[in-house]
Amino acid sequence: MKKHLLFLFLLLSASVHAQVGEHRNDLAVGVNGGYVLSNVSFVPSVPQGLHGGITGGFSLRYTCEKYFKSICALYAEMNYAKIGWKEEILDINDKPVINPHTQLEEEFKNTINYIQIPVMAHLGWGRERSGFQFFVNIGPQFGVYLSEGSTANYDINRPNMADRVSPVIAQDTMKVENKFDYGIAGGLGLEFSHRKLGHFMLEGRYYFGLGNIYGDSKRDYFARSNYGNIVVKLTYLFDIIKTKNDKIK
Repeated sequence: MKKHLLFLFLLLSASVHAQVGEHRNDLAVGVNGGYVLSNVSFVPSVPQGLHGGITGGFSLRYTCEKYFKSICALYAEMNYAKIGWKEEILDINDKPVINPHTQLEEEFKNTINYIQIPVMAHLGWGRERSGFQFFVNIGPQFGVYLSEGSTANYDINRPNMADRVSPVIAQDTMKVENKFDYGIAGGLGLEFSHRKLGHFMLEGRYYFGLGNIYGDSKRDYFARSNYGNIVVKLTYLFDIIKTKNDKIK
């Protein structure tokens, strides 16, 4: 009797699964590229604009199931990215500080180069093989520090502190201490698929860093120094493995 009940339970489970989820075995690879607007959340705070830089690399997507109308997949990238921060050097009236020697607005920008690896759940709604699909990506992202460099139109070792409203300048001469970055990435996008040409994706994404680039102990200068990135990118994928099902649209 127990064997029969177990058999019926397994048969029922398989039947329910077959009715709810449609199996997929699709593998697609390709390339991506875009633009990143980034800053660093410092405590104590540093007035900033948005640092602009490029990003690009390789993409991989494995689609495993269509659950009701949701297309479920794992999506990953390996990208080179130029991120960092751009300071707003203001006076007490919130106006740009003018360098007395050059008569130009003082500027400082720090660019940090990373290899970034997001690994995300990908959920899509719409056409899989021919047409448009709306999608959501969300998951962890990891970054490995490569190098950094700063640009300034004044002597960072002798800044004009008399006119600045913010006294926080330690970051201008500090090097990144924590070479490994991690956080959460999430994005929304639109995909166009063609049976022969492949998949074209346009996505807007936000990354929130959970780690600090500088030490955050009581004896360190900054209590917090984590990234925030806004990314707009285009991705092209072509199919390596496709589920054999003529009914898939």
